[in-house]
Amino acid sequence: MDIIDFIQGNWPTLFQLTLEHIKLVGLAVGVAVLTGVPFGIYISQKDSLANLVLAVAGIIMTIPSIALFGIMIPIFSIINQGIGFVPAIVALILYSQLPIIRNTYIAIKNVDPNIRDAAIGMGMTTWQRLFKVELPLALPVIMAGVRMAIVLTIGIGAIAAYIGAGGLGVYIARGISTSYTTMVQVGALAVSILAISVDLILGRIQKVISPKRVHL
Repeated sequence: MDIIDFIQGNWPTLFQLTLEHIKLVGLAVGVAVLTGVPFGIYISQKDSLANLVLAVAGIIMTIPSIALFGIMIPIFSIINQGIGFVPAIVALILYSQLPIIRNTYIAIKNVDPNIRDAAIGMGMTTWQRLFKVELPLALPVIMAGVRMAIVLTIGIGAIAAYIGAGGLGVYIARGISTSYTTMVQVGALAVSILAISVDLILGRIQKVISPKRVHL
């Protein structure tokens, strides 16, 4: 009942914080997709580089989120952006990269060699084979990586409130500092609902855009 009363009394603020959270996560994952997918495609052709890139991305994932946000502070303090939106975005982009790059790499590498050979036999260029055959087949796995990155970033984004980036983490941080349990619960519940909702929506989109088969 306390949670319901809190939401009813603070829904404009809750709505605003949700929009801030969506903006934070959307921008971070958007940049991660634009950079991670092409990079994943590139390293799928270079196994030695792939091992290094995936290892570095894996190491970044092992760094606790609060520690990574802390690392960003002195780095961006050089340009007077030590706290707030900029360091949070950079940290979230780094966290988003691994599932996107890894899934793209795995998806391209796992394309049936017979299908690839058939495309080559038909005289397709490397780019034609990539966009007409390999990417359509790899799309479901790539999309799964994007979904994973978004859900992960929504959760980690809540920690960004501790460096002044806003979002639903504001309720969690403020509630903890003031021992206001209801505020913490509302913040955590809102983050969970947002993550589940976005994942369900992306799951439906994935089914729509995933090809049933590729015609050569």
